[in-house]
Amino acid sequence: MRTRTDPGVAVVIEDDDTIGRLLDRALRGNGYRSSWYRTGHSGLAGARREQAEVVLLDLGLPDIDGVELARQLRAELPELLLIMLTARGEEIDIVSGLDAGADDYLVKPFSLTVLLARLRAHLRRRPSPDTGTPLTIADLTVDPAARRCTVAGHELLLRPKEYELLETLVLNSGAAVSREDLMAKVWDENWFGSTKTLDVTIASLRRRLQLASETSGATRLPTLQTLRGHGYRLDPPDDREVTTARDQAGQSPSPQPID
Repeated sequence: MRTRTDPGVAVVIEDDDTIGRLLDRALRGNGYRSSWYRTGHSGLAGARREQAEVVLLDLGLPDIDGVELARQLRAELPELLLIMLTARGEEIDIVSGLDAGADDYLVKPFSLTVLLARLRAHLRRRPSPDTGTPLTIADLTVDPAARRCTVAGHELLLRPKEYELLETLVLNSGAAVSREDLMAKVWDENWFGSTKTLDVTIASLRRRLQLASETSGATRLPTLQTLRGHGYRLDPPDDREVTTARDQAGQSPSPQPID
């Protein structure tokens, strides 16, 4: 299950080897599935093939004008997050790039930290699909329209921030979510204080899920993983672990064939 808050598929179109390699490495290090192309035509083909969700586009390409390529990308992938990267810093160049369909524009040289922060900000602001549709992971269901959670059909009572934190993690099931993104989404985009409140809320959410599991008898709940130095990830249950847990609880395992 994925949403726009999950980084997803990124394509770098940059003919400079040093810059292209740095961008590709930075994107991969921040959870994106990134591909790097050195020409406009190969980049366009790659973005089409991979259904790119993010494109970092250098305007100074050897084979095609970057502004024209931006127009093609926007026409074929209307939901694309398109960031232009260029040494052209004149106002008319920036306006041309934005008019061609770019969501943002960075003038070289730029900071990788700033670029990644801008990507996160743009992706946070994009609406999530199926906002009102209940989301189910094994025995856990989150209903955004009703702001209601259930575990194996039993309602899970949560405080407001606990609910919002769980909903955010469920929407990004299986993907790493940074502490910064969780703070911005659940608390405040401009939060500058301690993030200890996040740890406290995570600990409380874990206790409530454990208690709900014991009360309802649910054996298939997602696991809330701590990613030290980064954030958290909600992992769907492993059916093999569930089977083992049921066997240990007293249910007879299926008979095995005898060789």
